[in-house]
Amino acid sequence: MSLNPVDDALCERLRARLPEAAFRDPAAYLSEPRGTWRGQAGLVVAPANTEEVAEAIRVAGEARVGVVPYGGGTGLVGGQLLQDGPAPLVLSLERMRAVREVLPRENVIVAEAGAVLSDVQAAAQEAERLFPLSLGSQGSARIGGLLATNAGGANVLRYGNARDLVLGLEAVLPDGQIWHGLRRLRKDNTGYDLRHLLVGAEGTLGIITAAALRLFPRPAREGAAMIVVPGPDTALDLLGLAQDMMAGGISAFELISGVGLKFLREMGFDVRQPFDEAPEWCVLIDLGLPAGQDPDAVLEELFADAFERDLALDGVIAQSGAQRQDFWTLRDTIPEANREIGAIASHDISLPLGEVPRFLDAAGPAVEALGPFRINVFGHLGDGNLHYNIFPPKGEKRDAYRPRAAEISRVIHDLVQSHEGSFSAEHGVGRLKVDDLERYGDPAKLDAMRRIKAALDPLGIMNPGAMLRNA
Repeated sequence: MSLNPVDDALCERLRARLPEAAFRDPAAYLSEPRGTWRGQAGLVVAPANTEEVAEAIRVAGEARVGVVPYGGGTGLVGGQLLQDGPAPLVLSLERMRAVREVLPRENVIVAEAGAVLSDVQAAAQEAERLFPLSLGSQGSARIGGLLATNAGGANVLRYGNARDLVLGLEAVLPDGQIWHGLRRLRKDNTGYDLRHLLVGAEGTLGIITAAALRLFPRPAREGAAMIVVPGPDTALDLLGLAQDMMAGGISAFELISGVGLKFLREMGFDVRQPFDEAPEWCVLIDLGLPAGQDPDAVLEELFADAFERDLALDGVIAQSGAQRQDFWTLRDTIPEANREIGAIASHDISLPLGEVPRFLDAAGPAVEALGPFRINVFGHLGDGNLHYNIFPPKGEKRDAYRPRAAEISRVIHDLVQSHEGSFSAEHGVGRLKVDDLERYGDPAKLDAMRRIKAALDPLGIMNPGAMLRNA
């Protein structure tokens, strides 16, 4: 069913139902972090509460106008931007940023969809609790968008994806109904679980307006180390050894290639590097332990054991909280260096853990056969999520190679598929990867997704063209 663009009549109806404070200048809502695309908006509204969200959805439905939800604008796959087609209503959650409740005894925090992740983390910390979702954009990413994309981040190994942190949701469905599912239950077997239908749906089945989220006790002792490893295969063995030794105490286990460390130096980033010469491969291990356990002693024992087993070549254990933060600053700055270098093609992939080394062994020669490209691999080895990015030769610009981006990505994604992986690990599908979903998705799953979309959103107004191609 075709959609209509925002017109004067729709603007008038919305102005009659929403306060003047809800209306925004569209200019700030039309770009994305990588600067790849520009979106469009016939009108931008920022409701202050769930009832105003419902009013906006009802008006859009009556006019058959598409609605593009907008969180913090940090998405990397175009889910928050509509480039083509009838100009949509962009609905920002930025004014719905309250933390409604913090319940330490229940280990629950209730936050609105526009709450910034770092603010939710801070509210949990004030209550001496931990909200473990952690990623580079946490100073601007908002809870609604993080849930809509089932965000991952550094701590998935220990605490799971965003989906695993949700107890209940409040949401506006495509017909304007409000689903009052903001429950704090750990067990609730009362039919289909709409939470997990909306989480990861990228706004195509409704708009999340608030969430009841799981909190955890804060680790009493924290520590970190960067360890040089012979390669990804031994890094995986080191992960197994660390898990055996620490029984759930590992918060993150990051794989970092030497290319990423060299990029930081090449682009002049002022970050402390623990090694004089960039090793070919290293890992960042982060621990959170209970009182009575010494993370430094545990890491020293791990390093000694790993060295004896030829799993470690060198290493540095953080001697203070500041040095631990330096390790994470280094890791989190690698994507910034990537942007400065200019990637030809970026890939957010996941693989079964045992397939990671085999994939890397196959992918390197496959890329080399395409041309003299540089490859920077880094990511969350603990959960099998790699960022596998391709760059031009040193001294050259990516623009000359951008026409080959689709060819390169096809080679990488075909290899991922052959190793039983996924072309999208934590960034979602958005509009960038619709073709990939059609190529690699299971036909039965795709058919079920289209049927669910048609049942809940028969007018097709919710984030049209995201995840599923417009009918």
